[in-house]
Amino acid sequence: MTAAATLVRAARKSRRLTQQQLAERAHLDQSSVSRSEGGRDAEFSTIQRLLAGAGHRLYSAPTQRDDAATVAVEIREQLSVKDKDRALRALLQLNDNLVAERGLVRGVLGLAEPESTKDPVWDAAIAGLVAWRLREEGLPAPDWVNAPDRHLSTPRTLDVDPADPAPPESEVPEEFAQRGVHVWRDTFASV
Repeated sequence: MTAAATLVRAARKSRRLTQQQLAERAHLDQSSVSRSEGGRDAEFSTIQRLLAGAGHRLYSAPTQRDDAATVAVEIREQLSVKDKDRALRALLQLNDNLVAERGLVRGVLGLAEPESTKDPVWDAAIAGLVAWRLREEGLPAPDWVNAPDRHLSTPRTLDVDPADPAPPESEVPEEFAQRGVHVWRDTFASV
């Protein structure tokens, strides 16, 4: 899936629109939306119309790093084949991407609401990571990181390694703990 496809889908879902509703707003047919979201139509004019139809604009940021929405797609794909190790690597890459950027560019990497990974623990972990790294830079968190579906009612771990003990609360970044995800702070330390 291309970055444009991820942007279109994230924009549509952020406004709680169906593909048909977005098509009507963008004055296109529903199949154009489907092709764009599937990465089969990435013409700039189509993407721009679809984003505008969802009330979004396309801006460019000076980075080649993947944003949270793009990484969430990768995590979902890895979880679908039951590869939590690679899902964790993708989450760690998002961490590295966020840490590597400064100012508004860091904020841009967390701006677009990611689609669900189909696993509430990982959805909450993505939100916790974005909230943590944006707070470090003094940036406001986008609304999606505080959505109810980004919080767990019962705290859980990512369950990547069954031998890994659950960390004590003092070793969990605050933004993860608030969302009910217990993950070791040093998991995200640069090596």
